[in-house]
Amino acid sequence: MTKIFIDGKAGTTGLKIFSRFQNRPELELIQIDEDKRKDPAERAKCINDSDITFLCLPDPAAIEAVALVTNPKVKLIDTSTAHRTLPDWAYGFPELAPAFRENIASSNRISVPGCYASGFNALVYPLVSGGILPADYPIVCYAMSGYSGAGNKGIAQYEAADRDPELDSPRQYALTQQHKHLKEMGAISHLARTPIFAPHICDYPCGMTVSVPLFADLLKKRMTPADMQAFYAEHYGDSRVVKVRPLGYSESMIGANNMAGRDDMEIEINGNDERLLLTARFDNLGKGASGAAIQCMNIALGLDEVTGLTIGE
Repeated sequence: MTKIFIDGKAGTTGLKIFSRFQNRPELELIQIDEDKRKDPAERAKCINDSDITFLCLPDPAAIEAVALVTNPKVKLIDTSTAHRTLPDWAYGFPELAPAFRENIASSNRISVPGCYASGFNALVYPLVSGGILPADYPIVCYAMSGYSGAGNKGIAQYEAADRDPELDSPRQYALTQQHKHLKEMGAISHLARTPIFAPHICDYPCGMTVSVPLFADLLKKRMTPADMQAFYAEHYGDSRVVKVRPLGYSESMIGANNMAGRDDMEIEINGNDERLLLTARFDNLGKGASGAAIQCMNIALGLDEVTGLTIGE
C-alpha cells in the first residue's frame, strides 16, 4: 500500500484531498494527532514515514515542510505557491506538453498549479510555444471564481447570515496588479511582459472561468476562431481532462459554475476574425486544486491519471 500524509488537512484543499481518499483502499492515510499538527517533530515523522506527502499549507509552512524531509524516497506534492516556478520542481499540469507529464512521473518534487494560473497557462502556453502569440504581447486576462477559492475565512464570510450586502455582487480584487499567480503565469508560459490580470470573486461556491481576449492582427500568425479551435483541439488531442469544445458550444453565455464538482477543464474559442476570445472553464477546487493534485499523484504512482477523479463528457 502507498502511504499518504496530508500536511495541512484542515484547509480547504487538504480537506478535499482527504475526502477523495475515503474510497481508495490501495492508499494508507497517515494521521497526525490534532494537537500536534503544527509540531515540527511530529510532522517530520509523518512526512518521512510516507511515500507521498501533500503540502496543503501557506507558503512559509510549505517551505518549512520541505526542510523536514530526510527520507530521499518521499514524494512531495505541494499545493502552495512556494515552489511553482523553481526549476527542480515539476509543474503539475501534464497536458501542457509531454515534458511536463514526464517530469511529474519522474520527480519527487511536484508543484500543483494555482487555480487561475491553470486556466491561463492552458490557454497561453500552447500559443507561445507554438509560435502564434508573441512573448511580449500585451495580454489582458479577466477571470471569475466562486468564493471557495478564498479559503476557510472567505467561505465563512460569504456564508455568514449577517454578511455585508456588497458580497451579493462580483468583486474585483488584486487592484495593484500584484496577484500571487502572476509570477507563475509569466514563468510557465515564457512571457516577456507581465499580463494585466483582473480576477473577480463571486457569490457562488465553486467553479471559474479564465478568459484571454486577443487581437487577430497582433498574432504572429493570423487566425480565425475556426483556426484557433483546430489548433487547441490538436494540442490537447484526446485528453480526458482538458477538452476543447467545438465552435458555438456556448450559444450566448458562458456560466462560471457549470463545472462545479468536476475535475476536468473545457476550453472554448469565441469571437470573430478580428477579435478572439479564449476561455477556460473548470472547478477552482477540482482541476484548479485538489483534482489536479490527485491527478499528479496518480501519474507519479503509474496509475490511470483519472483514478478517483470526477470527469464529465
